[in-house]
Amino acid sequence: MEQQNTDQNTQDNAQMSERFRITVDQGQDMERLDKFLDDHIASISRNKIQIAAKSGCILVNGMPAKSNYRVHPGDDIQVLLPGEHHEFKLEAENIPLDIVYEDDDVIVINKKAGMVVHPAHGNLTGTLVNALAYYFGDKLQFDRNDTRPGLVHRIDKNTSGLLVVAKNEKAKVHLANQFFEHTVNRRYQALVWGDLEEEEGTIVGNIARSEKDRMVMTVYPPDSGIGKHAITHYKVLERFGYVTLVECKLETGRTHQIRVHFMSKNHPLFNDEIYGGSQILRGTTFSKYKRFIENCFEIMPRHALHAKTLEFIHPATGNLMSFDSEIAPDMLEVINKWRTYAQAGRTFVDDDAQP
Repeated sequence: MEQQNTDQNTQDNAQMSERFRITVDQGQDMERLDKFLDDHIASISRNKIQIAAKSGCILVNGMPAKSNYRVHPGDDIQVLLPGEHHEFKLEAENIPLDIVYEDDDVIVINKKAGMVVHPAHGNLTGTLVNALAYYFGDKLQFDRNDTRPGLVHRIDKNTSGLLVVAKNEKAKVHLANQFFEHTVNRRYQALVWGDLEEEEGTIVGNIARSEKDRMVMTVYPPDSGIGKHAITHYKVLERFGYVTLVECKLETGRTHQIRVHFMSKNHPLFNDEIYGGSQILRGTTFSKYKRFIENCFEIMPRHALHAKTLEFIHPATGNLMSFDSEIAPDMLEVINKWRTYAQAGRTFVDDDAQP
């Protein structure tokens, strides 16, 4: 029976052709392996992960691991799953980078909207990591089979703005601990649908993947025991009537946190297709207003979110590093259009109502 199981595992492994490799961040909580992978590999279900573990297709530090194994900081996790074969090899790609700051330990990037941060299922090339591999060349101080070399945080593909990357292992550990302790100051600017009632506030709600769509996050009550605790502080910067420009300060850093938190308050981000912001949610029924919104969507074909400010303690010097970036041009153009619209008192929209 033992030999039969071994043969079966060998056969199963031969059929497993989709590979993932993840190095657990130094600040990671000790949680179940299946839950950790469920949060980090969006393209597969938790049940599929558990089946892979039973088949001996998930290795932790080179050894098969059960789904209830508790991940530890620094663990090297390899996952083999059924699917199209992708033997991962980090390809260096000559992709322009907007480098805000760089020294021997860290590099701060102003990421353009549309760029994925690291290779993953469906985005194996064209990422920030591919660009950094080319930029560093032979000076890359991380394993080239690591899909996240130097990464201690990330921002969504269609979010623009500041991101810090470690250039060596010591810096990575130091920065990861700062993110784990929530001492990194990150401020975003977002354009959300609706006129917020308060000038400032805090959104608290656990975040987990939706049971209906694994690519979408959902907010659960803080005492539900579901998902990860998440806190977003916000204050109003400008009001444009049907939309509001807000500054958001993250106390935690969960997947899609700002986007899903505002969606839960019925104020989704402007043109956020996943969370309902790509429809006309506030305003009139006049055709000129509709054309105005459609024009804004064309100018900025993504959700209105920019990582504007980033502050952290330098891992080598201990100095406070503070960076601020200009709002991405497409988002700034849309904000200016709304500002003009609001200042005009909406008269050019209401023209449709005239006899």
